[in-house]
Amino acid sequence: MTRSTITLTGETLTRDRLEQLLLEDASLVFDDCDFSGADLSRLNLQEAQFRHCVLADTSFYAANLARTRWQRCRAGHADFESSDLVDARFASSDLNNTSWRRAKLASCAYQGCKLTGANFEEVSYLGLSFEDSLLVGADLRRMSFRKMTLVGLDFADADLSGCDFRDAVFVGGSLRDAHIKDTRFDGADLREADLGGLKLVNAKLFAGATISPRQAAELVRAMGLNVG
Repeated sequence: MTRSTITLTGETLTRDRLEQLLLEDASLVFDDCDFSGADLSRLNLQEAQFRHCVLADTSFYAANLARTRWQRCRAGHADFESSDLVDARFASSDLNNTSWRRAKLASCAYQGCKLTGANFEEVSYLGLSFEDSLLVGADLRRMSFRKMTLVGLDFADADLSGCDFRDAVFVGGSLRDAHIKDTRFDGADLREADLGGLKLVNAKLFAGATISPRQAAELVRAMGLNVG
């Protein structure tokens, strides 16, 4: 039997209100709603749709958000720690300074999102994807991007320690001043990426990677060498 759909527009929503809605066992759609500062931890909101919503400082700790859809939302400083976001989709959303620590992000996708300062520590990420997104200063330690095509990802100042970029292809994007201790780039195609800030001590991490003549010249200049 097909579930009914409840659409809410322009409402300010609290935990009590959501708990009442969940008793209806219907698909929930939120348009232009405000959840700012709400405690929505451990609620079962799977398959809900959030469109143009404000979720600043909202807590989704350990919530079930599987197969949710988020379009043009503003969720700065929201807490998604330990939540289930399997097969969730985020598009054109402001997710700056959000916490995803220990979240289940298998097959989750972010497209056109702002994730500056986001924390992805200890997440479950099989099939996780990013596209045309800002990950400036984000904590992505020990994540694997192996053999992925990475389109328009800005990793400037991000913590990429222990990450695996082997055989990855960068289509645009930036690694400027990223933290790359023990990061692997074997076989990666970096010709379109911004490699500004690369230090001589990091050069060995890029052994076997492909860079452009322009990038090579920039690296040589960064090392203080003159090419005759």
